[in-house]
Amino acid sequence: MSIPEQDRDDVLLRRAAKGDEESFTLLYRRHQAPLYRFALRMTGNAWAAEEVVQDVFMTLMREPKKYDAGRGAVGAYLFGIARNRVMKHLERLPRELSLEDHNGNGVRASDAAVNAFTPVHWAEQQERSERVRAAVLELPAEFREAVVLCELEELSYEEAAQLSGCPIGTIRSRLHRGRALLMAKLEILRDAPRRVSAATQSKEGSAS
Repeated sequence: MSIPEQDRDDVLLRRAAKGDEESFTLLYRRHQAPLYRFALRMTGNAWAAEEVVQDVFMTLMREPKKYDAGRGAVGAYLFGIARNRVMKHLERLPRELSLEDHNGNGVRASDAAVNAFTPVHWAEQQERSERVRAAVLELPAEFREAVVLCELEELSYEEAAQLSGCPIGTIRSRLHRGRALLMAKLEILRDAPRRVSAATQSKEGSAS
């Protein structure tokens, strides 16, 4: 169903630039939720996600003429601002955890797990959803973004590439690597309770 011309994003933006608060409010209501969802999945922090969304619309309100219709839709433009804010936020955070864990044979768990499952399979199981979210947040930013866009937001490679500002091949590569790292992390989390149990039993056996 096509949107009436008077309600199109570009028309609303032109009106908002002239001080039409109702048009600005409609733009906000239309795009706030997906922008917030993306920022939350990328940062894992509700406060940071809210700040990103606020920055996006403050930028839009201050500089509405920066939008260039020839370079894409208003939604993509807002998403680009949100992405820049998210990346700046992530750059300020220390990253010390490596996901390059190896199994007993010296093979990287990420490579061994890449074809076993997909993030969607894990996410469909409600009891593991928290683990999935935690594991996604442990991914390096560029891989996390590919997983969030293509797996969680279900965008096409073309759409994800446009929003990320990189070639489709790069998105495919990042998604492949992100899936591998994500599966490796989930395997580590799943095996942790068994390792703790085994260690406990071993200590109990030694004590007796």
